[in-house]
Amino acid sequence: MKLEEAIQQKIDSKTKPPGSLGRLEELALKIASVQKTLEPEIVNPVLLVFAADHGLTEEKISPYPKEVTAQMVGNFLKGGAAINVFCRQNGLELKVIDAGVDFDFEPSENLIIKKIRRGTSNMLKGPAMTIEECTEAMKRGADIIEEINAMGCNIVAFGEMGIGNTSSAALLMHKLCHYPLDLCVGRGTGLDDHGLNLKLKILKRVAEKHNSSMSSGEILSTFGGFEIAMMTGAMLKARELNMIMLIDGFIVTSALLAAHNMENNICSNCIFCHESNEQGHHLMLDYLKGRPLLKLGMCLGEGTGAAIALPLIKAAVNFLNEMASFESAGISNKL
Repeated sequence: MKLEEAIQQKIDSKTKPPGSLGRLEELALKIASVQKTLEPEIVNPVLLVFAADHGLTEEKISPYPKEVTAQMVGNFLKGGAAINVFCRQNGLELKVIDAGVDFDFEPSENLIIKKIRRGTSNMLKGPAMTIEECTEAMKRGADIIEEINAMGCNIVAFGEMGIGNTSSAALLMHKLCHYPLDLCVGRGTGLDDHGLNLKLKILKRVAEKHNSSMSSGEILSTFGGFEIAMMTGAMLKARELNMIMLIDGFIVTSALLAAHNMENNICSNCIFCHESNEQGHHLMLDYLKGRPLLKLGMCLGEGTGAAIALPLIKAAVNFLNEMASFESAGISNKL
């Protein structure tokens, strides 16, 4: 019997009607299949929040100033953000990565300094980063995954922080998925109609400026952010190490789009935790054939959707490992 068939048989033998635990059964099958075992485990889950600034904020694409990126990183480190609350609640270790914030942070236990430089370049004037910077960002992301995996972590959740990063994500989506730009651009951190129209106008100018044929790496370096490039490298390494990945919202999924363009099978290790309210995310999910676990109207980022979904993932593993079978419980199965 093939392993996947054996896992499904174990699921079906539990003291319940077949399929009655719905998506939890699908999750159990996926996680056990990735881990190649009938007894999957969630070990030392870690949530990584990658933070960086974006040069395009010079064009007023966000209602918030870029200083908010550093201020929010400070909030993460003090334990006061939504992601801190949900990580504490659900047993996730939180690490914040300075991938390219325009600020010099004091050393902190939960801060990992991997800064490339103090924010990307303004895409209206040139590529966001050089190919060499993008490659180095991906390498540093991969190094973080190697470090947490060596400490026993087998499941990693991704989050982000960066004023202006919905613009980078929208451009990556436009270039990688070939959707019209106006379907990719949303309100980000709460733009009004005037702000949204200005953002779309600016992003159309950026897309037209960089309109030549590009490789995956060139697309990422031209339109990405340091936090997005670092996540891309981290995801590719997590796939290589056969870790489970918890995918958050719009910006995290844009990094996965880039990783998917480089490794077509990466989504087999991914759990899509929620569908963001940011316009375009549902189209990203459709492109990747990803079914989100939750749809709660959230669009905060930080990895909040991934953190909220972790109890469901634990429940899927726990029922597979701990729930009695008809045979062990002495209960008659269906005729």
